[in-house]
Amino acid sequence: MRAITVSPGIANSARLDDVPPPPLSDGVILVRTLALGVCGTDREIVAGEYGWAPPGAQRLVLGHESLGRVEEAPTGSGFAPGDLVVGIVRRPDPVPCPACAAGEWDMCQNGRYVERGIKERNGYGAEQFRIEPGFAVKLDPALGFFGVLVEPTSVVAKAWDHTERIGARSRAWKPRTLLVTGAGPVGLLAALMGAQRGLELHVLDRHADGPKPALVKALGGTYHTDIRALDGLAPDVVMECTGASTVVRDMLGRTAPDGIVCLAGVTPPGQAFDFDIGAYNRTMVLNNETVFGTVNANLHHYAMAAEALANADPKWLARLITRRVPIDQWAQALEFRPDDVKVVIDFAA
Repeated sequence: MRAITVSPGIANSARLDDVPPPPLSDGVILVRTLALGVCGTDREIVAGEYGWAPPGAQRLVLGHESLGRVEEAPTGSGFAPGDLVVGIVRRPDPVPCPACAAGEWDMCQNGRYVERGIKERNGYGAEQFRIEPGFAVKLDPALGFFGVLVEPTSVVAKAWDHTERIGARSRAWKPRTLLVTGAGPVGLLAALMGAQRGLELHVLDRHADGPKPALVKALGGTYHTDIRALDGLAPDVVMECTGASTVVRDMLGRTAPDGIVCLAGVTPPGQAFDFDIGAYNRTMVLNNETVFGTVNANLHHYAMAAEALANADPKWLARLITRRVPIDQWAQALEFRPDDVKVVIDFAA
């Protein structure tokens, strides 16, 4: 079968390979791949900046944003041929740590987890994959192709889950205003879930043209390209999705009292600049503000994601996916284009 593989640590080593069928050790459910989402992590792996092959292997099957249809499933597994499914990315560490033992592998405490298509487990970027029943998520058939958005949506579902848990420290906390920084797929999906919560929505992004402003407007939000336009805005929640160091800096201390800043973007090290930590600490303490980071998702967040997408306007979701690339032209999906929002490799094309 065909699979997109890469030698982690070696730049531009990705290729479309002929590989053996997935082994039974990967899971008892056999899935035919329909689509594979592409994100910044995939591009980092292809660039040789990230990723680990399975033990004893030199190449890694790429891909962690899956969508497929079950071809084989044993009786009693909870799945049947024809089911539309996505695969969870992370697997708990073998110890396990307390978080992994509780089913919260997204909060792993010792770093010994593995991840499909990223860290020591082959991904979903093959014509077929196998998966364990406990790490497969059955979708409503009505979601169709948009099921490929479940994995990135699960990441922001966790962000919202933890934001709301933190907010619940005060019985009076009732957020009204949301600011999302970054209008990539994660930022726009965070905005979608904020709009579904009835929040006044603001999105900050550097691109004035392309599909992003209209996508935000369709959610009832206001799109900003200049941070100075945010002067006077004190959001109750900030979802920081760029990972840009200067944007992160500018979001700290910007919320309303009792406000929450969720950091969902990863910043490269070495980004140093002057910062008045005294003034910031004073604001944080006196206004009861919170800043926290979040990554990955567990089964609960995948369920939240599927529900959010099921409640979204299908026309909006269709506009979010700006390119569908056939598997034969997979390399084009990894190329960045100015008007890209979400790019998907179509295995059924």
